[in-house]
Amino acid sequence: MANTKSALKRAKIAERNRLRNKAYKSAVKTLMKKYFAAVETYAANPTPESQQEVQARMSEAYSKIDKAVKRGVLHPNNGARKKSRLAQRLKAHTQPAATA
Repeated sequence: MANTKSALKRAKIAERNRLRNKAYKSAVKTLMKKYFAAVETYAANPTPESQQEVQARMSEAYSKIDKAVKRGVLHPNNGARKKSRLAQRLKAHTQPAATA
């Protein structure tokens, strides 16, 4: 346990930051799952409405990832990797349809 006043303050601040970071990471994961579900729905039944849904979900996820990186919650490479995986998943479902 912290003994000095400054150590107590640092522990309090670290806990506050941990909870804030946890909220950002959780939100990123949730938005990614929603995006992946939208992509699966689009892959099963490619309609313009489902494509708009996919684009909206992708935009939300990209935005949250970028904000997490900006605030130091995620490392820039981690954010870039997550965004790449989002784009990669959509490309895997749209690429064969475009060539066929």
